[in-house]
Amino acid sequence: MPVLEILTYPDERLRQVSSPVEQFDAAFQRRVDDLEQTRLAGPGAVGIAAPQVGWFERVVIVDVSGRRKTRSHGHLILVNPEITEWEGHAVGREGCLSVPDYTGNVIRAESIHLQALDREGNALSFDMDGFEARAVQHEMDHIDGLLFLDRLVSRRQDLFQRKVYK
Repeated sequence: MPVLEILTYPDERLRQVSSPVEQFDAAFQRRVDDLEQTRLAGPGAVGIAAPQVGWFERVVIVDVSGRRKTRSHGHLILVNPEITEWEGHAVGREGCLSVPDYTGNVIRAESIHLQALDREGNALSFDMDGFEARAVQHEMDHIDGLLFLDRLVSRRQDLFQRKVYK
């Protein structure tokens, strides 16, 4: 399972809308495993979407269970995810493996109802809120060709250069 190269902004491929997954064969399973290995190799990455590695199908992985005091559904592989309901709005700071030098303040729904398939094609349904809902929305933007940069509250006041720690 190789660690794949992450596409970084301003690579135009990050703007491509992904296609629904239709086959859950062995090749698909290997790609999911490679995507997970790539997420794990990212510094503090709680999520990754297939388009970030040049795979343009609707697959995202999210796992916020390592964050203290954060409610979560654990490690999630979400195929063809769809938000069917959302409620409230909150501003929060986001970063991205594809935009490694910046973070920014983004408005997202506070709670969502999500429907998706798992890696075998079985139906899933979740009610999510807080950081988990934010992470899922962030990753789902990737499969629609969007980056957190597109959702900044203000480009002038809400984009920050990431600090480099030695």
